[in-house]
Amino acid sequence: MQGIEDAQRGFLDVEALAGELLAPGSAFAFLAEHRGRLFPDSMMEDLFTSSRGRPSIPASVIGSVLVLQALEGLSDRGTAEALTFDLRWKAACGYGLNEAAFHPSTLTYWRKRLAASGRPHRIIEAVFEVITATGVLNGRHRRAVDSTVLDDAVARQDTITQLIAVIRRFGRDVPDGASLLAVHAAGYDYSRVGKPDIAWDDGEAKNALISALVTDALALLDAVNPEGLQGPAAEAYALLALVAGQDVEPAEGSDGTDGRWQIARRVAKDRIISTVDPDSRHAHKSRSVLRDGYKAHIVGEPETGLITNAAITKAAGEGSTDTQAGKELLAADQSMQDGAPFQVLGDSAYGSGDMLEHLETAGHQALVKPKPLRPAVAGGYTLDDFGHDPEKGTMTCPNGLVRKISSKGNVNFGAGCNDCPLRAACTTAKKGRKLVITEHHGRQRAHRAAAKESGFQQDYRQYRPLIERSIAWLVAGGNRRLRYRGTVKNHAWIQSRVAGLNLKRLLKLGLTHQNEAWAMG
Repeated sequence: MQGIEDAQRGFLDVEALAGELLAPGSAFAFLAEHRGRLFPDSMMEDLFTSSRGRPSIPASVIGSVLVLQALEGLSDRGTAEALTFDLRWKAACGYGLNEAAFHPSTLTYWRKRLAASGRPHRIIEAVFEVITATGVLNGRHRRAVDSTVLDDAVARQDTITQLIAVIRRFGRDVPDGASLLAVHAAGYDYSRVGKPDIAWDDGEAKNALISALVTDALALLDAVNPEGLQGPAAEAYALLALVAGQDVEPAEGSDGTDGRWQIARRVAKDRIISTVDPDSRHAHKSRSVLRDGYKAHIVGEPETGLITNAAITKAAGEGSTDTQAGKELLAADQSMQDGAPFQVLGDSAYGSGDMLEHLETAGHQALVKPKPLRPAVAGGYTLDDFGHDPEKGTMTCPNGLVRKISSKGNVNFGAGCNDCPLRAACTTAKKGRKLVITEHHGRQRAHRAAAKESGFQQDYRQYRPLIERSIAWLVAGGNRRLRYRGTVKNHAWIQSRVAGLNLKRLLKLGLTHQNEAWAMG
């Protein structure tokens, strides 16, 4: 049954008693006055089709609580305590002085209910309705894209720990799993608590344990038909298959058929780092910054600081690159649907030919820092020093030598480099300079030339850095570390976080409610 907030204030209503103490222009003061307008009862009515049962928390209250929780970066228990003991929270949510909050598990219930609905992100949708109503983005045709790495909520697991954990999960989730472990997994006692009792500095002992675990895993996989599995059982089977193959290889002198395995001398490209959170990945924001977690991608209007779209992806693997995520966010950005061309600003991570083609096709101007060209010889000639004739399909070197571009995009100058007076500044390869021309070469070449123009550089330097402050706001207050596991739950979190941040920005910009309409003061 849907709950409805009582319009009649109680005798100990905190907002009535001490509302004047709330900081003007704060999220607390705004919600205390406007929570019913921002989160009306109608926004949650589809979640409660029955008129029977115990009334739920009113939409105005739960919407305010979820926004404040995301803004403050609190756990569910911390949120319940804040609503019980913090007068600002009580005033913002319409609570009385002596009124206690709901149980922390209620927030888990609400997140699950919203996630299963047709509109899982209705909290941020409500804030975007306010943004649209104010017209604060009207005529602002610049958008900046950026990403940052967020730390996961779990600890990285080594190969042995992962293998043991995923075999245990197989035994729990797969039908007759306990019996399968008893028959096919005799290499280790999976009921044992704690780390295996081996000499960890003994390579032979470690490899023997690895061999036993991998052999058990392969035997379990062979003992089950995956086509008959569904839900958690199918997930457990797939996870076991991934973990059993990602970190190991046959031991030296073995092809694996004799049951001898060892830790692989490589790192899998899309390596699972924890069975507790299989979506978490090794993150490489740069060569020097290595962390474990997820990537947060945002699109923002640089002058107002409003975030117009956001997403959480895995830190590596399909859909995680800045280009892929950036294209999807820009295409789905409702604030860019007025048909006008936009300037899209981004760093060199968005300078791929694929991204430039996407922006060009959409009619937007790419104010994106070009990917730097690396000469074959330090300080020597780069790809742009070679002439390109797309009609003839040729490349001309700085010394005037012309070569055809092959069907695979290769250009070999070969013996023509032998007596070239410019060779020392061009290549050190014995067989001469070789180029690889991609399908987007012409587009990227033209973009690099455009990026040298004063107008491009002035706009880029003026507006591109402003997206960095939105990133800073996103992770401030301990919010670089995520509280949830899995891409879906963390994506829901960033939507609530952005809703809160946008509300704060609107208040800074002068959000008011006049004549029954939202406006900018």
